[in-house]
Amino acid sequence: MHTRFASTLALALAAAFTLPAQAEPAPKMAGGMLVNAAGMTLYTFDKDQAGSGKSVCNGPCATLWPPALADADAKPAGDLSVVTRDDGAKQWAYKGKPVYTYAADKKAGDATGDNFKDIWHIVK
Repeated sequence: MHTRFASTLALALAAAFTLPAQAEPAPKMAGGMLVNAAGMTLYTFDKDQAGSGKSVCNGPCATLWPPALADADAKPAGDLSVVTRDDGAKQWAYKGKPVYTYAADKKAGDATGDNFKDIWHIVK
């Protein structure tokens, strides 16, 4: 029982001290792929349905694949739109599919998540 309590406490403390993700300006095409303002590669997730208006990558999934968050008053244009996440945050979408960065990508131009488990793909 003590181990379960300690695990739960550790998770609660980690959540309490995790800074919230910051909203980003609109993504843009660079080098043949969609990137965020910092030049980090953006990906789509096959389990997200284009046009559904939501993301299915939440919890631990969103820790590994952080959503590209948008300001509440973001002005999408062209193929860019905004969806609402389960927690109410706004997320950028490309052609109706939410977009994400990949935690293992460390610098602009990294694309180590492309075709991860055959369900994550660079937006080209």
